[in-house]
Amino acid sequence: MRNLQISDGAQDVTPAVLVGAGVLALAGLASVPFLSLGPLSLQMLQHLAVMNIFSPIISLALPQPRSTRRGSLLTAATVQMVVLGAWHTPTLQQLAAASVLAQIGLMALLTSGAVWFWHAIIGAARSGGWSVLWALLLTGKLACLLGALLIFAPRDLYSLPGLALALCTTGPSSLDDQQLAGLLMVTACPMSYLVVGVALAARMVNRLDGTRTRPDVSARDVSARAG
Repeated sequence: MRNLQISDGAQDVTPAVLVGAGVLALAGLASVPFLSLGPLSLQMLQHLAVMNIFSPIISLALPQPRSTRRGSLLTAATVQMVVLGAWHTPTLQQLAAASVLAQIGLMALLTSGAVWFWHAIIGAARSGGWSVLWALLLTGKLACLLGALLIFAPRDLYSLPGLALALCTTGPSSLDDQQLAGLLMVTACPMSYLVVGVALAARMVNRLDGTRTRPDVSARDVSARAG
């Protein structure tokens, strides 16, 4: 019976994660043609694609433990936010903008942290733990705060000449470019973390309702058989 419950949970987690990634992907495809991208906003799009689209899908394909402890989930969330925050320091931004190898290495580090985080999220959700909601809310709020910093900073914090590994010609960074990057980050928070969190919360509430009604159903079956 326990294995059956875990299997049912595993089937329910996949749609929630795919919906969160799909909503963000569709929004990105619809908005990119209308954006004037600089190095900071282009890099933000890369981060969003890696952290909130590809990493959740990769995590779904990885083997999952039967349960994820709360400490492991907190560690994964902390590592992801530390790596993301460190990348947005001027020193690492300038390093990534000047070197293709440095940019690829830092992107690989960011991807590893995001895959670890989503792997822990999926494991906790499959085991029915409510801690998954706290992890999503906390990391989403911190990411939004970092985006707000980029939006409301009075000047360009980075002064990047360009981006070493760019998908198009972006030119130097500017305050407008920085504000656009912050807006992209703030917008992506509810479209990924919040969508997944709401979907998982609805699944957990439905599971609780089903658990409460099972004894009544069993009692009716016993009464019917006795009659």
